[in-house]
Amino acid sequence: MSSPNAESTAFRSALEVIRAVEPRVAGAIAAELADQRESLKLIASENYASPATLLAMGNWFSDKYAEGTVGRRFYAGCQNVDTVEALAAEHARELFGAAHAYVQPHSGIDANLVAFWAVLADRVEAPALRRAQARQVNDLTEADWFALRRELGNQRMLGMSLDAGGHLTHGFRPNISGKMFDQRSYGTDPVTGLIDYDKVAEIAREFKPLILVGGYSAYPRKVNFRILREIADSVGATFMVDMAHFAGLVAGKVFTGDFDPVPHAHIVTTTTHKSLRGPRGGMVLCQPELAEQVDRGCPMVLGGPLPHVMAAKAVALAEARRPDFADYAQRIVANAQALAEGLVRRGARLVTGGTDNHLAIIDVTSYGLTGRQAEQALLDSGIVTNRNSVPQDPNGAWYTSGIRIGTPALTTRGLGTGEMDTIAELIHTVLSRTTAGANPDGTASKAKYALDPAVADKVSRQASELLTGFPLYPNVDLT
Repeated sequence: MSSPNAESTAFRSALEVIRAVEPRVAGAIAAELADQRESLKLIASENYASPATLLAMGNWFSDKYAEGTVGRRFYAGCQNVDTVEALAAEHARELFGAAHAYVQPHSGIDANLVAFWAVLADRVEAPALRRAQARQVNDLTEADWFALRRELGNQRMLGMSLDAGGHLTHGFRPNISGKMFDQRSYGTDPVTGLIDYDKVAEIAREFKPLILVGGYSAYPRKVNFRILREIADSVGATFMVDMAHFAGLVAGKVFTGDFDPVPHAHIVTTTTHKSLRGPRGGMVLCQPELAEQVDRGCPMVLGGPLPHVMAAKAVALAEARRPDFADYAQRIVANAQALAEGLVRRGARLVTGGTDNHLAIIDVTSYGLTGRQAEQALLDSGIVTNRNSVPQDPNGAWYTSGIRIGTPALTTRGLGTGEMDTIAELIHTVLSRTTAGANPDGTASKAKYALDPAVADKVSRQASELLTGFPLYPNVDLT
């Protein structure tokens, strides 16, 4: 365990070196720490990485190119990169009980792209090449490649709809996945807000996807991955799970059995930040039969890996293997449930009525607001959230009708269930005192709002006072 003096010295020294070159960057870094210390951060996809994880990213590994995989690089001199990549993969396999781990993806979307192309290569490209090569004595003809490109781009994906809690990378048009695949969505029950597995099976039988995607970015309940795997098997689909949001709950053994995706999915993707509390990056876990294709992520999809981030992943994954991480994961869920219960007691309407995981969705139409209005009013009051769609959202994906709140970051700071009830009161105070605004022509605005500055100031002060008992990075003093 590092000493307070060691952490303070490390960050002070780093800022001193930066300040000598570009003082404005050093100032922005220091200001970011100050802002984060003062913010009541409820963004479900954000967290606080440890000092060891942060420091692992600022070193000479940043200077290395390392295309390829461990022991098979396109550049010389990668022996130390091999060490940290192998360590990160080892920790990932042990932590999640996975057969294979690929730790190079730069982000969640990169991890998903690696997974998509690995499945396409395994299920479509390889068989097509074998068929073409059987007809050709020499190299493939241009006609063969044209036919293959058409076949690769003519596959089907089935995933959760955006308004039900799915993610853009699961086949939606604004994202590259929606241009790669013919996509269809499954939603949730219009009354309960829960996944209707019978309906998913019905859609899968009719649509016959190549890939069935499980996972979410805004669904507040557990998912039964055993049932989804059975549905995938029944239609011959590859079952992929994106656990970017809840990887920490899997690592911390909050989600086990049918609710742990790793034993059930052919391939699992994740980010390494969010509830896993590591550096910003991605990762792919898979069954042995897909390992070779996944390891071709660079150069198939990725450019040069980021060895300094892989070093930080190794540190964060090692931290997640410690016993105290399981306690942390349990407290994330306890806090989320306490926050949800506090909001419901005060009359807030939540999607599905509560939560089983790290997040909850407030339907702010019950306050007469759009998600954008609520998001900004809360921000004015020192509470950082993000607007989010609700099922069958009447306000669309930009203005939305919901607010997504999550507890990983505040749990890292040490806040508990008692503080969550206080936060529920602060959120309810802001939303109940905010009113929708109007456009210049008198029509209702989906963006403008009115909130008494005195209310916003009072809530901001209360939030700040609450956080004083839970200092962020207490061992880091930059003064």
